[in-house]
Amino acid sequence: MQRRTFIKGTAAAIPASMALQMLGQRWVFAQSTDFKNPVEVLNYALTLEYLEAEFYKQGNAANLVGGDVATLFETIQSDEETHVVALTDTIKQVGGKPVKAPKVDFGGAFKDEKAFLELAHVFENTGVQAYLGAAPSLFEEKELLAAAAAIFGVEARHAAVLGDLLGLEAEGGVFMGSTETPKSKDEVLKAVMPFIKG
Repeated sequence: MQRRTFIKGTAAAIPASMALQMLGQRWVFAQSTDFKNPVEVLNYALTLEYLEAEFYKQGNAANLVGGDVATLFETIQSDEETHVVALTDTIKQVGGKPVKAPKVDFGGAFKDEKAFLELAHVFENTGVQAYLGAAPSLFEEKELLAAAAAIFGVEARHAAVLGDLLGLEAEGGVFMGSTETPKSKDEVLKAVMPFIKG
């Protein structure tokens, strides 16, 4: 299928109002000056992955969930730890210096199963929005963009599974609309800074 045909076919399936909204979001984030270079984007992503990996490590150690859910959470923890390793290695390969893992405090997130699941859902959705918001900064770096998209997809799957476990409505809970909404670096950092200490 030729590019023109693909675009034409896609546009025909999207209502005009939604297409305008998507175009508006793309335009705003494509002009973002959140990052000076690809290493800054990668270190930003690495910081978020450190946060998630440590969150699941502590949550899983608290033994708040059992059975198949515990197995799922162990898998998610492993995924997040793999993301940390992949991002760290990539930063080094492109000649950058990986940031160190921040000290964290998750407050009452591990008081019970519901609190654990709810914050996990928030973290995963924040990760999805962060990767999408930062994607335009990697537009000229095709290989890095593809790698970030691969992690983005996993974060989205995590978020959907957690939304289902929480019994949320399909639309607006498990699925966050027909398109994902990006968040700027400032919005993401504002959301996660309460958990980062020092």
